[in-house]
Amino acid sequence: MPTSAKILAIEYHLPNGVLSNQALAEVFHEWSADKIFEKTGIYERHIAGEGETAADLAYFAANKLFDSNNIEKSGIDFLIFCSQTPDHFLPSSACLLQDRLNLPTSCAALDINIGCSGYVYGLSLCKGLIETGIAKNVLLLTSDTYSKLIHPQDRSVRTLFGDGAAATLISSVESAHSKLGPFVLGTDGAGAKNLIVPSGGFRERHQMGVAAEYTDGSGNTRSKMNLFMDGPEVMNFTLSSVPKVFRQLLESAGKTMDDIDHVIFHQANQFMLEALRKKIKIPPEKFIIEMDTVGNTVSSTIPIAIARAKEKGQVRSGDVAVLLGFGVGYSWGGTIVELF
Repeated sequence: MPTSAKILAIEYHLPNGVLSNQALAEVFHEWSADKIFEKTGIYERHIAGEGETAADLAYFAANKLFDSNNIEKSGIDFLIFCSQTPDHFLPSSACLLQDRLNLPTSCAALDINIGCSGYVYGLSLCKGLIETGIAKNVLLLTSDTYSKLIHPQDRSVRTLFGDGAAATLISSVESAHSKLGPFVLGTDGAGAKNLIVPSGGFRERHQMGVAAEYTDGSGNTRSKMNLFMDGPEVMNFTLSSVPKVFRQLLESAGKTMDDIDHVIFHQANQFMLEALRKKIKIPPEKFIIEMDTVGNTVSSTIPIAIARAKEKGQVRSGDVAVLLGFGVGYSWGGTIVELF
């Protein structure tokens, strides 16, 4: 019997700190709490504490995965940590997490630096590792703390992003048909400037001047060490690219919308998601939006949405879902999966 990579379990972890719309309205007086929800679909977002890192959140998500699903750590033979907010430039956070989680030293570990499409990219790596016989049980951890990159006076991004982590177990199962895939992946680095932290890496080191704050024409304050997003340009990219990727994915799988139980996109913001749903003509009962109390958690939005939908009974074992991430890079990735 041939083998296939399959998602067996997903858990997530959110930090204790909470930033409500009411608290944001007290900072951005021109927006009420209701207006923030209207624009974003978010009531509140979780914020990591001082000294709390993405790797910390991933550690708690992983332990929840092990404990809730009776998973033996000794069986994990590959760890992938997807984050754009690692503990250090080096070593990789995946190596630190291997030790902290007490995974066997025979477990390979690596970081991948991808944002909003990171979960789907991570799943594609898991499929390759498992179906070529390199690994049998891959622990995919996604985690980000974008709040640490955001200037407190930048309304354009502070209302959107929350911190969080997800842990996914992808394992080898005997199956006559694929449980994970196909994949449609792509990149357009020409859009990199529209969603970026300009300074802090080796292209532009921390030096005199980069921390100088400025205020843009919309009243948002930031420095070159903070996250910058050109919202209209990102929206244009999304509305032009995502429908094409969605169609390519269904065509490559030989499926139609009738074959799909759920469509779960990167949870960027509700306005964007509804615009995509209407443009692609996805039935609302198949379209999952789960971000009202977590916000945009970057690479973790899709697995958190799956886990929360499962908690509510919307997602069941054997359901077929389209997963599609898009954003920073520009980068995009879509796949079709059989869940759990």
